[in-house]
Amino acid sequence: MTTEATLPTTAASPTARQVWTRARGIALALVLLLVGAVAIAVVRSDARHGELDPRSADPYGSRAVAELLADRGVSTRVVTTLGEARAAAGPDTTLLVAVPDLLTERQQTGLHSATSGSGGRTVLVAPGGPAVERLAPGVTADPALSIDSTLAPACDLPAARRAGDADTGGIRYSTHLEADACYPSRRLATLLRLPDPPTTGSAEDALGDTVVLGARDILFNNHLDEHGNASLALQLLGSRDHLVWYLPSLSDLPDPDDERSFFDLLPSGWLWGTLQLFIAAALAALWRARRLGPLVPEKLPVAIRASETVEGRARLYRKANARDRAATALRSATRTRLAPLAGVPATQAHTPESLLPALSAHLHGEPGDGQTLHTLLFGPPPGDDAALIALADQLDALEREVRRP
Repeated sequence: MTTEATLPTTAASPTARQVWTRARGIALALVLLLVGAVAIAVVRSDARHGELDPRSADPYGSRAVAELLADRGVSTRVVTTLGEARAAAGPDTTLLVAVPDLLTERQQTGLHSATSGSGGRTVLVAPGGPAVERLAPGVTADPALSIDSTLAPACDLPAARRAGDADTGGIRYSTHLEADACYPSRRLATLLRLPDPPTTGSAEDALGDTVVLGARDILFNNHLDEHGNASLALQLLGSRDHLVWYLPSLSDLPDPDDERSFFDLLPSGWLWGTLQLFIAAALAALWRARRLGPLVPEKLPVAIRASETVEGRARLYRKANARDRAATALRSATRTRLAPLAGVPATQAHTPESLLPALSAHLHGEPGDGQTLHTLLFGPPPGDDAALIALADQLDALEREVRRP
C-alpha cells in the first residue's frame, strides 16, 4: 500500500531551558576561572613588578642583581620616562635601558644624544635591528639568533675574561667601529663594548662607553647563579656609583608624530611567517583542487522510490509518537483513492455525507454498516501501535473490496 502524507511539524530548535542546561557547566567553569584570575592578580599585585624589573623577586625579575650591587655600594634607581633617563645621564651613572625596542624612533634618537659624550655607561639590553642602529650608530643586528645560550668570552675585555662563560647567546651584532667584541657565536659577537670617542685632555678610563648585550638571561633572578652570569652582570652594571634602570612604561607618552601602527609593532619574523602561511595555504588549495579533478554535473531532481519515502515518513511518525497524524494520513489517502471509484468528485472525497452512501452502494458484503464505515474512514485516532496497524489493514481490505468487480 502506498500513501501520501505530510511530515509532522516538530520543533527542531532547542528551547532556552535546554540551552541553559547544556551550557551551565561551561559557564560555571568560566566564572570560576575569572574569579580565580582576579583573586590571584589582587593577591600578587603588590609583589609583582614585571619582567626585568629590579624590584621583582620573580624568576624573570632582576631584584637579585640590584641587591648584590647594593652590597657593593652601587645604588639602583628605577625610572619610567625618557625625561628622567636623559636627566640621569652622567659620568658617575650607568644607564640600563631594559627594553629599547619599546621606544619610538624619536625617543631612541633623543636618548642617544643625551648619553653620547656624558662620560657614563649605557647598557642596552637585547636591542633589535632598528633600535640598535639609532642607540649605537655603527652597530648592526643580525637577523639570525645565536644557536647556543652559553658562550665563551673569546675577547680581551677584562670583565668578560674574569666572568668566563655566560648566558649571553641571543641577538648577534657586527660593527666596523673599534669595539670589544665578546662571546661570539658563528663569528658574530653577542656582547659589544663601544667606547665613546676620546676628547682632548680626557683620560681613557674617564671616557664613557656603550654596552650592547644580546640576551637578558644574565639579569634574571633564576639565571644569575649559573656560569659567570653574576660576575658579568655586576661588572657591567657596577662600574659607576649609581645605576639608573630605565623601564619604558605607558606613562612615558611618545610624541604624537612618532605613533606607530599595529604592523610597526610586529616583529619582522611574524610578518614573514604570516606570508609563508598564506603561500602554503594557497599551494594546499591548488593541490587539493587538482587532486579532486573537474566538477561532474549531476542530473536533478533525483528519483526516490515511493517505498523508501513511505518507510522514512513512517519512522519519523514513530519516533515522534504521532499515531494521530499517521492515522489521519492513512485515512486521507484512502478516501482520496476511493472517491473516484465510488463516483464521488475529488472535492467531496473528505465529506462523510457524500462519500459514505456511495461506498455502501459499491460494497458487495462486509465490512458492516454505515456506522462502521464512518468509524473506519473518519473515526478517532488509534490508542496504540497495534490499533494503528489494525486500522491500516482494515483500510486495505476496504479498498480491495471496493475495487473488486
